[in-house]
Amino acid sequence: MRASLLCTWVPKKARPRLRLSRRQAIGSVIVNDNDVSRWFAEYLDAFAACGRGERNAASLLAYYGIPLLLATDDGFVALTSEDQVVAVAKQQIDGMRAASYDHSDVLHSDVTVLNATSAIYRGEFSRLRGDGVEIGRPAVSYLVTDGLAGRRISALAVHSP
Repeated sequence: MRASLLCTWVPKKARPRLRLSRRQAIGSVIVNDNDVSRWFAEYLDAFAACGRGERNAASLLAYYGIPLLLATDDGFVALTSEDQVVAVAKQQIDGMRAASYDHSDVLHSDVTVLNATSAIYRGEFSRLRGDGVEIGRPAVSYLVTDGLAGRRISALAVHSP
């Protein structure tokens, strides 16, 4: 479906109907808040390993969807290829490595299940060096979806301070 159609109201009778079985539509299990929290903890471990230099940025493709929507105070971008996602992740990881990043502590998190295939994970994190000094405190909302590729982060929005 073209993007222009997404922003235009179409009468219900005229809307195309997708005829997918439930299995085809979601590709995996139904989303629930406990599963999303466990999966997200796994993602944070993988992200921290990248920040410490133990893994490369491409390993995060197991967690990021394509396309990946990214919104910050600096702007909005739709990353539409694996190369674009890896390049943006590498840029962030390089900055974390330069700051001697070690791990992130979750200060607060909340999961809101939107439907059987998606949830919002909202978190506030403390990014820490190995000596315990805080180097950042981002708050981020993630749209976590469960589709044919499995569970992925499909959109990431960094909150304003």
